[in-house]
Amino acid sequence: MPGAKNSVLKLMAACLMADGDFTLTNVPDIADVVTMSDLLSAIGLRIDHDTAHGKLTITNPGGLSLVAPYELVERIRASINVLGPLLGRFGEVRIALPGGDDFGSRPIDMHLNGLMQMGAEFTIRHGDVHAFAEQLHGADITLDFPSVGATENLITAAVFAKGATTIDNAAREPEIVDLCNMLVAMGASIEGIGSTTISIHGVERNALRPTTHAVIPDRVQAATYIAAAAITGSEVLVRGALPEHMEMLLRRFDDMGITVEPQHNGVLVVGPEKLKSIDVVTLPFPGVATDYKPLVVTLLAVGDGVGIVTENLYPGRFRYVDELGRLGANIRTDGHHAVVRGVPRLSGAPVRAPDIRAGAALVVAGLVAEGETVVSDVHHIDRGYDDLVGRLASLGADITRV
Repeated sequence: MPGAKNSVLKLMAACLMADGDFTLTNVPDIADVVTMSDLLSAIGLRIDHDTAHGKLTITNPGGLSLVAPYELVERIRASINVLGPLLGRFGEVRIALPGGDDFGSRPIDMHLNGLMQMGAEFTIRHGDVHAFAEQLHGADITLDFPSVGATENLITAAVFAKGATTIDNAAREPEIVDLCNMLVAMGASIEGIGSTTISIHGVERNALRPTTHAVIPDRVQAATYIAAAAITGSEVLVRGALPEHMEMLLRRFDDMGITVEPQHNGVLVVGPEKLKSIDVVTLPFPGVATDYKPLVVTLLAVGDGVGIVTENLYPGRFRYVDELGRLGANIRTDGHHAVVRGVPRLSGAPVRAPDIRAGAALVVAGLVAEGETVVSDVHHIDRGYDDLVGRLASLGADITRV
């Protein structure tokens, strides 16, 4: 299983925190890695991407620019992850407000509020955030919500803060753990990794060293291939998938009649003759992640009965439902809820991918839709999937890229 998009981009940003040569392995060949490479190159890093071996060699020569340009920042939301490393290490950074997928407002207030508790000052003008902090200091921070991005930025900033920082109600996602493990290998002092309370004891600004780190497998890519096997009633071994990273999702898949058995090298998936409809709620980790939801809705679209899916994280993230409707799905949305009435079969039609995960879900739907399904705007899918078409074709899917 390729490395996780939601981890590798943050690990790349962490390479701003020490001079020297870093090596990241199990790096996915996705568009967002290219975009983040362009952004970090503009700041001053040198990056070599060996796509054949899934390896990034990142050299931090020092003398970095403290400006993250808008034309690169607006392409991916993970660009905000340069804020903590640059502010913590250099005391100043100017970054455009980030872009990324279009599924509702995701403000960075929690990032800024936490950093202000650590002594940072901010001005926001003309779409840029300008941050100053001659020397950050430790603080006791409680997040209103376990935001992944805020947790990551506060951790990386706190690594260089004077004294101890505690983050309560911290995000617990596997990608947070991956970042913390790399920072510890670099010389950071972090306790409570993987828990809701993370403690960071600050080190000197030049105390970290470069390291070699393997990116964790992508749990959302893994879930996509599990869903593909489930919706087609197939038996598939998803190599490299880590069941402990998607325990709640697999529990709900079991409720739908999908058999997922852990193996020494991944998980074995056996799809049922007919999927059962269930109710699903998205929650922060260890709950069912919002990134899984388009896949769940797609499975319920051909399930037996009626399922209700509740989105608790991003209210605008049902914009793909109309596209599933073009394939014959019976889905009604009301605010944070989608009511999915299973139909016997879907029918092929032209559809458009509105974002990364919804685009992949439409491809999964197309696997069982009668006739031909054409998915356009696949550049969204390229941002997060490493050869989705080739991998599905290798499993026997009649799928081509045009």
